[in-house]
Amino acid sequence: MPSDAKPRDYSETLFLPQTDFPMRAGLPQREPEFLERWKRVRLYERLREAAAGRKKYVLHDGPPYANGHLHIGHALNKVLKDVVVRTRQMAGFDANYVPGWDCHGLPIEWKVEEGYRAKGLNKDEVPVIEFRRECREYADKWIGVQSEEFQRLGVTGDWADPYTTMKFSAEAQIAREIMTFSQTGQLYRGSKPVMWSVVEKTALAEAEIEYAEFLSDTVFVAFPISRHPGRSEAESRDPAQDQASSSPDGAGAAPSASAGTTLAGASVVIWTTTPWTLPGNRAVAYSPKIAYGVYEVTEAPEDNWARVGARYLLADALAEGVFKAAKVAGFRKVADVSASELEGVEAQHPLAHLGYDFSVPLLAGDHVTEDAGTGFVHTAPGHGREDFELWMDHRSDLEKRGIATRIPYTVDAGGFLTKDAPGFEGRSVITEKGDKGDANQAVIEALVAAGRLVARGKLRHQYPHSWRSKKPVIFRNTPQWFIAMDRDIDGPADTLRSRALAAIEATAFFPPQGKNRLRGMIESRPDWVVSRQRAWGVPICVFVNKQTGEPLRDEMVDQRIAEAFEQEGADAWFASDGSRFLGNHSLEDYEKVTDILDVWFDSGSTHAYVLERRPDLAPRRAVDGGEDTVLYLEGSDQHRGWFHSSLLESCGTRGRAPYDALLTHGFVLDEQGRKMSKSLGNVVAPQDVIKQSGADILRLWVVMSDYEDDLRIGQEILKTTTDAYRKLRNTLRWMLGALAHLGDGDAVPIAEMPELERYMLHRLAEVDGEIGAAYEAFDFKRGFASLFTFLTNDLSAFYFDVRKDALYCDPASSVTRRACLTVVDRLFRALVTRLAPLLPFTAEESWLSRFPSEDGSVHLQMFALADEAWRDEALAEKWEKVRRVRRVVTGALEIERAAKRIGSSLEAAPVVHVTDPELMAALEGVDLAEVCITSAIRVTVEEAPEEAFRLAEAPGVAVVPARAEGRKCARSWKVTPDVGADPDYPDITPRDAQAMREWEARRGKAA
Repeated sequence: MPSDAKPRDYSETLFLPQTDFPMRAGLPQREPEFLERWKRVRLYERLREAAAGRKKYVLHDGPPYANGHLHIGHALNKVLKDVVVRTRQMAGFDANYVPGWDCHGLPIEWKVEEGYRAKGLNKDEVPVIEFRRECREYADKWIGVQSEEFQRLGVTGDWADPYTTMKFSAEAQIAREIMTFSQTGQLYRGSKPVMWSVVEKTALAEAEIEYAEFLSDTVFVAFPISRHPGRSEAESRDPAQDQASSSPDGAGAAPSASAGTTLAGASVVIWTTTPWTLPGNRAVAYSPKIAYGVYEVTEAPEDNWARVGARYLLADALAEGVFKAAKVAGFRKVADVSASELEGVEAQHPLAHLGYDFSVPLLAGDHVTEDAGTGFVHTAPGHGREDFELWMDHRSDLEKRGIATRIPYTVDAGGFLTKDAPGFEGRSVITEKGDKGDANQAVIEALVAAGRLVARGKLRHQYPHSWRSKKPVIFRNTPQWFIAMDRDIDGPADTLRSRALAAIEATAFFPPQGKNRLRGMIESRPDWVVSRQRAWGVPICVFVNKQTGEPLRDEMVDQRIAEAFEQEGADAWFASDGSRFLGNHSLEDYEKVTDILDVWFDSGSTHAYVLERRPDLAPRRAVDGGEDTVLYLEGSDQHRGWFHSSLLESCGTRGRAPYDALLTHGFVLDEQGRKMSKSLGNVVAPQDVIKQSGADILRLWVVMSDYEDDLRIGQEILKTTTDAYRKLRNTLRWMLGALAHLGDGDAVPIAEMPELERYMLHRLAEVDGEIGAAYEAFDFKRGFASLFTFLTNDLSAFYFDVRKDALYCDPASSVTRRACLTVVDRLFRALVTRLAPLLPFTAEESWLSRFPSEDGSVHLQMFALADEAWRDEALAEKWEKVRRVRRVVTGALEIERAAKRIGSSLEAAPVVHVTDPELMAALEGVDLAEVCITSAIRVTVEEAPEEAFRLAEAPGVAVVPARAEGRKCARSWKVTPDVGADPDYPDITPRDAQAMREWEARRGKAA
């Protein structure tokens, strides 16, 4: 070539990547286009058609509440569900997803009532049917909004026909379920303390409670001992002694010689944070495990509540703290008191002067500790679960002793003390606005007047609040409907509790610790309070005998109710007085229950009107030697919520759990680990993330996170997610560009492939197995990490880097080039199908770029599984050693580039000293220059000079950099002495000259 000739541009002769797949994703704009495409091609319907006859894998949707826009927790939950459904569908199951909504209950009533209050209207003046209609419309509006937001996340499912708890068919089945509990005797009306919201005027379940800081009034109160085994009956009832024991100083009379015990004249002291419950006190609990003593005040201020001479019965470990709170300067222990001495002891109520003239027995209780207080626990059976259970455990014995055991109703629905609290009737515990009322102060003043107050104070602590109104709740004794946990259902020891515990053992838990959590809750839970005093929901549709209080059990009545609900919904119950259902029974004998069901019963019954009644989901049946699988997936709080209520409902009516497996996830926090709140300004809304970055970025955040624990999200975390996405997308783009040159006849059989290609197929088989196992275990973080690491480390940074020269510059006939394209094709199919459940939009875009189709979709594919026959452990061991040597070479060249001694690695021809015999053996038959992307390389077993480059991870390898000799090839840019060896092509290598001849021949043929 003449020296002044213009160098030829060889770029058109290279097999450079060609693709329309853009580097910039533009997800916020592109994703809605795919959503529309999926509707147009009927993707959901075709998935169902394709899966017909397969074994079912049902992820039953826990219904979110139809109230407000989605938050980040919703997004986490729905994305996880979608990933599970898609992975199971592509693994060969019929994985149908039917979304659902919870529509009844207080939150919606509350919103509708807010609208009334804003207009100055009174809800109670609106006909109940009209009010229920407005609640239904409110729920329906938000179902529409949430459905669109869920679909924007890329969640596939039956959005055209979801289930809702307010569909007439659902309400009818919920009614059948509660009537089944009634028929089997598990449903009963009783009186127990329940958590009660004064603001919302309804009982609340544990799942409806959250804990928040609250400032409580605390009091130490003296209960004078009035009867003990050491006193005769006459002494116990001696009026003079009673008068002395109730003297204002709280000390009582001095012990008489006939008392026979040091308890005479002493007072039991309790500590409580709820003074307003003292009118409901009926006992004092003690522990047989605690050491007690009688203590006497020896020094105190003259106007002190705890006066000199007063004797108090206290736990030894807590006495000093009590006297410090009581501002007592000096005290002494009078006597030790054993727990056995407390048996049969009775005290006087501290408010006896107001009419509480009954004995207060001391009862042994396991719940009493010496962690705080006095070692004795004020027991008001109408105001606490443990109090109630202790009272009921001793009820029979107390009645034999002549002690009345009726539990008083001391607080009404509005939070006011009743006539069962003499002296305090009309006092408010909690106001309608949720503020502290005047009851505490009134009780404390009465205690001071009676001389029974020992000390008082304030305590800031965590106290139960309604999660809706955010206002404190109270424990209140009310008549409610319960489902019994321990009544025999169908034989001895066949109880709801025993059934539920057995069902837990048959359930798979992910993570496994969820099993202990749910089991512990079932073991300790009280009877299920299923009644609510509201209007919007499914009624407890039973009739009660006015004389006996027993529910009417008549299958024909139940059938008429269910049939009416199927046609009219639960409104049918409120539209008449009930006579339309009673048949031969009379309203003169039976009253209609107007309470509605706890919404947890509604959602706990979904298996009955979704899994059992939809032909596309159930019934479960034996398939290929096993049953279809049903999975429930929710946040970890649902161990006490939906998991819990579904278990109880199904065990009570069917004797088994409605699910086979439970999967739980944590909650979403901000980047600092704080709970999100508007006041902190740290709320991350999924709608904002999608608008800015796209749903696939949000989905990638989910699958990159360890969802078993609480997750964090914020701008920096999303930036890291976006960076990972960009690397992934660029690798997909490169594969698509390379595959543009794969011809129909280019495939190379594995047996004819070079070692490097066979090694990469081995790695694909390894990684594909890892991904599949991770998906099977719902460990999507591990699955994506395996996929991403393979894409970036094995492919982009190694294999593709090594093979770019062969792909771009080799002749069209090159076996190496065609083998590489064959491998890239298999890599693409396997990895994109594995990626599809995680990033459905990106996977679809890349698949359609490779396989254009009017109605095709990657989501209609099965996983393109790697062939286990591709595994070759010996070959893999060899190439891992080759890669170890390569890392030393590339490390040395990085230093040379940084020092600007070379530009590209093709300018180098390093000397590689390999003194490790195993590594040297691995290099046999390997073109190390090609692997290290240098123009030449010399490998020697000689010891390397001291200045050679080494890596600690590869002992026995050292590299001495050197520049390549020769000329630079104008086509491949390699620097080699054989450039120009072919006289027809004086500026390129012989390899490139051969490529040019084939290229020109093809062009000429095409012309």
